[in-house]
This record gives sequence, C-alpha cells and structure tokens, in this order.
Amino acid sequence: MPVDDPSSPVRVAALYKFTRLDDCEDLRGQLARVCLAAKVKGTLLLAGEGINGTIAGSQRAIESVVAFLRDIPGLADLEVKRSTAEAMPFHRMKVRVKPEIVTMGQPQIDPLAGTGHYVSPQDWNALISEPGTIVIDTRNDYEVAVGTFAGAIDPGTRSFRDFPAWFRAERERLLANCEQPPKIAMFCTGGIRCEKSTAFLISEGLENVYHLQGGILKYLETVPADRSLWQGECFVFDQRVAVGHGLEAGTHALCHGCRRPVSAQDQASPLFIAGVSCPACHATRTEDQRASYAERERQERLAKARGTKHLGAAGPQRHGG
Repeated sequence: MPVDDPSSPVRVAALYKFTRLDDCEDLRGQLARVCLAAKVKGTLLLAGEGINGTIAGSQRAIESVVAFLRDIPGLADLEVKRSTAEAMPFHRMKVRVKPEIVTMGQPQIDPLAGTGHYVSPQDWNALISEPGTIVIDTRNDYEVAVGTFAGAIDPGTRSFRDFPAWFRAERERLLANCEQPPKIAMFCTGGIRCEKSTAFLISEGLENVYHLQGGILKYLETVPADRSLWQGECFVFDQRVAVGHGLEAGTHALCHGCRRPVSAQDQASPLFIAGVSCPACHATRTEDQRASYAERERQERLAKARGTKHLGAAGPQRHGG
C-alpha cells in the first residue's frame, strides 16, 4: 500500500528532546512552513530548553518533518514514538514558542544538568515490583483516572506545576518508614515530565531516582499485555483520547464540556451527552451552556458530513508527555 494512500492509517509521531535551541522565533517560522508544506497537523512547542510535541499525517509527511528536525543542531538523535490512528487526531497545526516545553514553573531545574536513571520498559516491572520501591505517577488526576501502574502513588495534581509543592508537602510521609534511602521510580506519558520531575527530586537531595525511558507509551508499545503491570488505558493529548497495549485506540471519549476523558461505563450514563456533558461536569453547567455545547456539536456533525472541519471544533487543549 502506498504510504500516502488515503485508506492508510494516519501516522502519529510523539517527540521531545531537551537541548539548547537558539532563536526559537526564527525556528518557529521555518518549522511552521515545513509542516504546512507536508500537510501535517498537531502541536509543536519550542523553548530555549528544547522541543516537545505530537504531529500526525501521512508516513511520507511525518518523515519529512522528522528529517528537518534532525538537521537542527542538537536534535540529530531526536527520538520519535510512532503510532497510527484511523482518522486525523488534530484539527490544525500549531508551532508555538514557550518559556518551557513542559511547564513545571521551576526555572532553576535543568534536565540537561542531570536527571534520574533511565529504566527500559523491559526492566521496569522488576524495578517497581522490588520491595521498598516508591512508585510515583507524575501525571495529573484526569490522566491517572484513565489508567496507571499497579501500586503507583497518585499525587492528585491538576497541573504539573503542582508537583513540586505536592512532593515537598508529602516528602516526610513518603520517606518516614525507610531505613535507608529508597528507590523512587517515576513515570509519565512519553517521558518528558519525568526528565524534569527526576531532576527536581535530585535538586531536593535525593539520589536513587529512576524513570521509565520513553514513558508509558513506549511501555505499552513494547511490553506484551500478558506481562504488563499497566492497568487501564493511557490518556493521550489528541482526538484518540486514550490508547491501550500496542498503542491501539482505547475506549474513552472526550467530554467537550469539561475536556476530561470519559470511560465506557460513564458514556452509558444518562448524564453523558456527546459534545455536551458527562457525569463529572453535568451538574456544573447551566442550561444555556449545555444548549451552546449542543449547537457546537451539531455544527461539527454537519461539517463532518460535508467533509469539512468546523472551525470551533473542540478537542484536548492540554499538552504534555
């Protein structure tokens, strides 16, 4: 099958790298033009500390953008996690310059100066099953609710910015019963948040800090389901909403009212109205709001029937990894 055959699944590429990037505004313009010419969609974030993002398109288009990125000084060894989607998971292409490629709000933390020990997906089960290992999910509450590793601690954070304050508040309790410095194993969606979170813990004086190389996505891609310690699905920041083992599309939908993932069970609730509300937010929305959401959903369906995109189409607004 030709790589650009319209019947071929859409290729999705998730990528990030901490590296020194100069003149991000000039690079933003160049990258935006390359993505436009390749007809890819998604989001790429640039900062002085590196690049982060996810793009989707034909295989040929994705490879052309990746090749352009790898020609940039500091990005020659850029790693890319590839998967597929049955339909384009993004509505548009955005290339943005930000102060950080993943926002922790701790400007003194520099992953290039040192992070935790990388642990391959193949070795991850042994680490988190080792007695005494403290396993921490560094993602936000709505992501953890979709799936996590068995026995992992959920910080209950609403934003990655909240993680440093959570750890400082919980540090004494987490380490209270440890006779010697424990191993701390941390994980996130694609690995980028763990680069900063492990660097943060090291700055707090901890040494035995580890993180899952390539994140949950690499684990689900490479570890067979019958040997997996993952429970549930993994939230992703695009229209697929969640993926499972083998990076197959999951069963969650996205509530366009509150932008949170909705499980198959909650989709069966009378409070779930596609494009309007879910059990978590139904009571917090006014009738006028629900009517507005319903009209937006109607316009999206009409646009889809015409084979066009509704400009106000809703989707995941957060970006992480």
